[in-house]
Amino acid sequence: MGLLGLDIVLSRLLARANLDQEEAADELFAAISSQNYIPPGKEELYRQALAKEYVRLLHGREREDDTLTIRILGPGCVSCNNLQTMVVEIMNRLGVVADIFQVHDLDEIGRFGVIQTPALLINGEIKSAGRLPTPAQMEAWLREYL
Repeated sequence: MGLLGLDIVLSRLLARANLDQEEAADELFAAISSQNYIPPGKEELYRQALAKEYVRLLHGREREDDTLTIRILGPGCVSCNNLQTMVVEIMNRLGVVADIFQVHDLDEIGRFGVIQTPALLINGEIKSAGRLPTPAQMEAWLREYL
């Protein structure tokens, strides 16, 4: 499961280098709670998790757990959306769980070393750039991480 708008808010906050962790957590929680259901009594838990994710991304660290992370890089074009749809459909078919992030900011895309979009990264590894992979390729890449 994901949180609507999380990748967009995180990208926007990461671009503002002058935020401390508390400010970032407040802004993250405000944006996320306006678009997503937060169970009553769990607000502080969500706020802490969002702050932890912000700090992790700010320092460029990979996840410490074994969660599969998929990033779709591109300006939000039709090809980028088709790539995300394909990823989700294949994940559903395989029963794979992953965190999926769409990265639209061109500066952030460049930091990944990607010149052409749409691009697909799985756990930080560039799998495809400048074209849509075939469903068979996508399935093979996801199976590598099962």
